[in-house]
Formats: sequence, C-alpha cells, structure tokens
Amino acid sequence: MILAVVLSALVLLGWSWASDRFFPQPKPRAVVASTVSSTTTGQSTAAPTTADPASGSPTIPSVSGGNVPGVAAPAGTQPLAAVLAHGPRLAVRTPRLSGSVNLAGARLDDLVMTTQRETIAPGSPPVRLFAPSGAPDAYFAQFGWTGAGAPPADALWTASAPALTPATPVTLGWVSPAGVRFEIVLAVDDGYLFTATQRVTNAGGAPLTVRPWGLVSRTGEGHEKDAQNLHVGPLGVVGGRLKDSEVGYGKLKDDGPQSFPTTGGWLGQTDKYWLAALIPDQRTPVVTHFTAAPGDRFQTDYLGGGVAVAPGQSVVTTAHLFAGAKEVALIDRYKAALGIPLFDRSISWGWFWFIAQPIFHLLDWLFKLTGNFGVAIIGLTIVVKALYAPIAAKQYSSMARMRVVQPKMKEIQERWKDDKAKQQTEMMALYKKEKVNPVAGCLPVVIQIPIFYALYKTLLVSTEMRHQPFVLWIKDLSAPDPVTPVNLFGLLDFHPPALIALGVLPILLGVTMWLQQKLSPQVADPMQQQVFRLMPWVFMFIMAPYAAGLQLYWTVNNLLSIAQQWFMMRRHPMPATPAVVK
Repeated sequence: MILAVVLSALVLLGWSWASDRFFPQPKPRAVVASTVSSTTTGQSTAAPTTADPASGSPTIPSVSGGNVPGVAAPAGTQPLAAVLAHGPRLAVRTPRLSGSVNLAGARLDDLVMTTQRETIAPGSPPVRLFAPSGAPDAYFAQFGWTGAGAPPADALWTASAPALTPATPVTLGWVSPAGVRFEIVLAVDDGYLFTATQRVTNAGGAPLTVRPWGLVSRTGEGHEKDAQNLHVGPLGVVGGRLKDSEVGYGKLKDDGPQSFPTTGGWLGQTDKYWLAALIPDQRTPVVTHFTAAPGDRFQTDYLGGGVAVAPGQSVVTTAHLFAGAKEVALIDRYKAALGIPLFDRSISWGWFWFIAQPIFHLLDWLFKLTGNFGVAIIGLTIVVKALYAPIAAKQYSSMARMRVVQPKMKEIQERWKDDKAKQQTEMMALYKKEKVNPVAGCLPVVIQIPIFYALYKTLLVSTEMRHQPFVLWIKDLSAPDPVTPVNLFGLLDFHPPALIALGVLPILLGVTMWLQQKLSPQVADPMQQQVFRLMPWVFMFIMAPYAAGLQLYWTVNNLLSIAQQWFMMRRHPMPATPAVVK
C-alpha cells in the first residue's frame, strides 16, 4: 500500500516532466480538409478561402457555414510597431488593458495587460495578449456577419469616438452599397470583458438575411506547451461538455477541423494564465468550429443562424469576448452574470478541481489576511493539519502499537524465514490478536494526495499566485527555488539543469522527510526498508524543478508531522524492555 502511494505520487508529479524530457513525441502532421459538410445548411460544400486584409494571403477554410474568415498565412512578418502604424485604429484604455482596435475589419488585435508583467525583473514589460496579423505571434478576435451585402473581412469601419473605455462605448459603423447599415457597438468593463452588440438596419428596398459570427485566430502555440497536467490551446464548452484535449493543437493537426452545434457555451484559446474566449448569446443556437492549418495557425469560431431583416427593420444580436488574465474572481463573476456554463473550467484545475477551487479560495483569503502568499501557504498547511488531527492521532496510536509488537514480528520472521506463506499467516494472526492495522499509517498520506495535487495545480495555474514573493531570496512562489549550492548560491556564473538545481527548500524537504522517517517505526520487510531510505533523497531531486510554494508546503507539512510524531511518542513511549514471544 505504501509503495503504491509513493508510486502514485511519482506518476502524478514526475511523469509529465520525464515523458517530455526523455520520450518526446514527434510533431503530428498537419491536415486541413478541403471539403466538409456544413452543419448549418445540411449541404456538402467546398470550404472557400478569403483574403486577409492585412496580408492579402489565403486564410484557413472555415466549415461553420463556409463564410467565417480564417487565420491568415502572412507573406512575411514585420515588426509590431510597423504593422500597428498601418491603417486607422481605435484606442482601448481600461484599468487592466491597453491597446487598439483595427478599423480595417473591426479587429481586436492589439491588447496588452497592463497589470501583468513578463518577469519579476524591474522594468519588465507588460504581457501582450493580442497582436495583429502580419506581426510575430499574430493573435486577434473579430465579430461580423455573413450573407449577401454583409461587410467584407477588410471593410473599413468608422468609429463614433477616438477611444474605447469602460465609461465610453464606441459604435463602429459601415454602410453597404444597398443602404444597409451594419453597426458593432463595442463596450468594455473594468476587467477583461468586451461586449459586441451587432445591429443591422435595412434602409434598402429589398429584404436580406445575415448570420452573425465571431472568431479567435492565432498563429503559433505560445510559450507554454500542452501537457497531461495542463491544457494549452483551443478549448470550449459546447453542449454542456468541456472540450479541451479533443480540440487541442495536436488533435486538430491530426484529425482536421471539428464542428459542434450548441445552444449556450463558449469557445476560444487558452494559455496557462491568459484566455481569449468568445461567448455567444446563451439562448441562441450556433455552430462552433475548431480548425488548424500549416504554419501553426489555429482558429476557433462560431456562426449563428440566419436572421431575416425586412426593409425598414433592424435586428440586434449580442456576444461577448473575454480577453485577459484568468483571475478567479472575474471568471466567477462573469460566469454568474452571463450564465456561462463551466466557465470556471477555463482554468486548468485538473482532476481534483472540486478540491483545488476551495483550496484556492482559502489561500486567497489567507493572502488577503496576511499580505504574503508564502505565509498563506504556511497557514493552509496548519489548517490542513488541524483538520486531519483526529486521523493523525489514530495513525500515531497504531504506529505505537506497531513498535510494541515489532519484537514479535521479528521473531516470526526468523522462525518462518523459509516458509513465506506460514510467515504471512502468523503475521496476520499477530495483527488480529494485538489489534494492529499495518496500513493505518497510510491513510493520512492517501487522503492528502488529492490535496497535495490540488495545491500543485493551484500554484501552477492561478494567475493570482504568479510572481508572488515570500521572504529573502524567494521572489516568485510559482517558480522553483532559485538559490542552489550547485553553483555556490549564485557565486559561480552558470545555471545548472533543473534536475540537479537543488534549491534550499528542496534540500530542507529531503532532510525533513528523513527526520520524519527516523521517528517512524521501521517496516519489517528489508526491501521496503531500502525503498524508504531512498525516498527522501529521491523526492528531493523530483521536487527541485517544481514551484517554491509547493516545496514550502511540503517542508512545513513535514515539520508539523515531526512535531506531531514527537508529541505522540511521548504519549505512547516504547516499552522499557522488549516483549517476550511465548
């Protein structure tokens, strides 16, 4: 049982790192379907290509009705400043965002998160989320219509004001040759939510039918990589189900475009900390689409149903775009306000999300109380230990009884060393007679594995803990301990590989595990004894590349366990003389 627990922890924490490092998978081949079945029209049509207004290059075919613009294949990238200087733009200014909207196509393609920095270094630039087509790492969002007389992808829109702010929504307008006026009223709040109110006013003499759409387009897979314990890439909730690995980068390259009808939900593209998500009207049926093309180009889009607009009438549809940091409070606020299903799962909480979310909220509360996330992690460790105190008391009581019967166990092992079956039978009889449960000590470890993994995920994916300092040399609890004796604590000018970059916290973790073992009764089996002797030093190396916050939690947990064991050993001391086997 103990060995199974240890191996489970090794798999949870070490396999993703080991598989990426020692067993890299070949990149899947890119496949783009040229002919697909239209979910919305029920007809099989060849997916057309359109021209990107910035580059003039063909775009990814879209199967959501065949008319949603796609990701451009730039003829060549230019510096960001040069691309931004091309064409008129609408400024965007909020407490958390800065950037602009390209009036050629009404694209949200220039967005910087002013409260998030690239690194902890002084003067580090803010994190850029969106970049225009033709610039490195192009990434943008767009809303529009498809249908006869609808604005083309490169339509030049007029803006009612020079800047979009939380206090000043802006109306973008375009009039067709037939006199039909198309408007997109853009609004933004003080967080990361844009609202796009799309209005069509038919001032012409003939009826028309249009279909609203929205897209998020990206070139490249970003800096983080999709992994077993962290999803990065396209994702969404359609039909009430979370789609992540099914529409991931590799899946889209292997299997081609995927399309799902839904009423309610959302879709977009995510990084570890950042998200761009389209949120259609939750009461209107749409068709969602996920696609990829050569050159590491990816697109998620939706297409609404046809809306008839008679002469002299207007129709209005509303959609939203989340573009920014995945702050839990904002995600929860938008989920409740707009009724977005499973929007909180845009944060990659992992298997134990139902434990990770409460742990985060407790940590966040402790942080607001103390002002330091390291202190909050220590507080969380104490809370967890307090909750498990009754179980721990039973564990140590069982361990004390195990110490009492150890001489009898050794006698049985010596007496029946050539008959393992008889030895096992006698051991079971001894346990029953002395009312000892040999696996009782494993229970707290087994129970804490989900909590440990949930805390690992919380430290890994929560934006709130990114770049949070503790004390002294720990400047970022979401990064590994940076100080290691391998380079003489920074005196030698080289950075050792992560596996051997043993920081102070991983070393303390290993030492405290060793001390904890010294206070525990030795297992009878020699092979298990060898495994347990190696565990502290193996885990010291395993934990070295992980977040300092996780190392801090484990080290403090070990220290509290040592204190508990010392206290319980005083309550349940070893007998003065070994028990005699009769």
